[in-house]
Amino acid sequence: MSTLSRRRFLHSVGATAAVLRTVPLRAATQLPIAFSTLGCPKWPWKTILENARANGYAAIELRGIEGEMNLPKRQEFAPGAVATTMKDLSALDLKVSDLGASSMLHSPDQAKRNEQIDEAKRFIDLAHTLTVPYVRVFPNNYVANESKATTIARIADALRGLATYAKGSGVTVIVESHGDFTDSASLLDLMKQSGDGVALLWDTHHTCVEGKEKPADTFAALGSYVRHTHIKDSVPAGADRHYVLTGKGDVPIADIVRTLVAGGYRGYYCFEWEKTWHPDIDEPEVAIPQYANAMRGYLTDAGYKS
Repeated sequence: MSTLSRRRFLHSVGATAAVLRTVPLRAATQLPIAFSTLGCPKWPWKTILENARANGYAAIELRGIEGEMNLPKRQEFAPGAVATTMKDLSALDLKVSDLGASSMLHSPDQAKRNEQIDEAKRFIDLAHTLTVPYVRVFPNNYVANESKATTIARIADALRGLATYAKGSGVTVIVESHGDFTDSASLLDLMKQSGDGVALLWDTHHTCVEGKEKPADTFAALGSYVRHTHIKDSVPAGADRHYVLTGKGDVPIADIVRTLVAGGYRGYYCFEWEKTWHPDIDEPEVAIPQYANAMRGYLTDAGYKS
């Protein structure tokens, strides 16, 4: 191991140990915090669960395991293994907040859109088997040489179809504020056209950074649709952004949490650390415990009560 690698490893271990020393496990488990497995792409199933429990998380968002993004293919969810997988969760008093499908519903090509819809249906089937309440899909982009209204209507049609497919399963389809859909006006139009069987995953980073909206304004427009959240922090990096540990960037995390608590939001405050897409950012052994510790402070300051 190189000196630099060893230093990073020791820093990761030390940070995790420090968090565990300062977090009362019983109190931590009462907080509605979750993390996406997008943030720990090298962790096997048991490691994910152990870290969630050790750091006081109440739930995990499943978005790939060990690089496999197509969750129905994972051995943990095979027919003969589901019972054991659910016992693993129950033994640690953990929930799965949602399943993250990769489905994007904007394409005007019917065959391509059907492929995306079929993927979402497989995730709905898996969520039903696992008694997971939500499956996330993407809207996702406006189509060149086509009016925004036409694209929104197409996406809404696909969402209505998925809601019909999910009816009676105990699963709700949630569409994320993502891609070109990071402003309240477009999202509100989409939600109204999609109907009662579709809800919203509010990616707070996207609406604040790309949409340039204040959290209170976004929630005032869309709060009645919000069932799940993504929270992460970043700083400018040239024409792009660089993800940083929670509270170390310029995303208004405190305002986001205060807005959600004041608005009566009862879902999970989910950490979406995009380690899968950005391997240069901090390791999950550092970022996941740090988020739990930071969010504890934000929730306390916002007056959150279980």
